Order: sequence, then structure tokens, then C-alpha cells
Amino acid sequence: MGALKMFLLILVTLFFPPVGVLAVAGCGADFIINICLTVLGYIPGHIHAFYLMYVFYERKGEVKRGEYHSRSAAGIYSERVLRGGKHVQPPPMPPQQPVPQPGQVPPGQAYGTV
Repeated sequence: MGALKMFLLILVTLFFPPVGVLAVAGCGADFIINICLTVLGYIPGHIHAFYLMYVFYERKGEVKRGEYHSRSAAGIYSERVLRGGKHVQPPPMPPQQPVPQPGQVPPGQAYGTV
């Protein structure tokens, strides 16, 4: 089913690139950029759309293999494309120690102790 979806997406993108970008990246900055590129020149719209699809499917494969890297790709603003369409949880942060306020004595210390 995944190969069929990819084939249909490529077919739609060949005829009108912004529709393919809308399907992959959603309605956001990448979609607006692709509309502008398609209006200014049909070929730049295709290049941008196929680049987005390449990064999307590449990241999707990385997530399936468990090799997700949080690096960004040049010229892509959609988090959905950068994550490969998946919601990836960042690693949990360790709990932080409270910061003592000026004039406050840390617990376990009193006057004259080191």
C-alpha cells in the first residue's frame, strides 16, 4: 500500500506540484513557497516538491529503522516532513536541581559549616 501511495503522490506532483506538497507537508510555509515557485516557473516548483518528497520518504525510512536524527534539512520548514510523518518523542530530560536564591542558605548548611 505504501508504494501505491507514493506512486499516486508522484503522479499528482507531476501535474500540479503544490498538491503533492500539500499532501506531504500540510498547509504551511513549504506549501506557500511551492505555490510561489510554481507560479514563477513550473520547473522550480517541481524541483522543490520532489525534494520535499525525497526528504519525507528518507526520514520515514529512518524512523522505521529506528535511526531518527533530529537534524534539519536545508530549505524545509515543515516538521512533518523532517520527522517523516511520524511523531517522534525527544529523549527525556533529567530533572534539574533548584537554583538557590541569593541570601538563601542551602539545606544541610548552617553558619560556620563548609
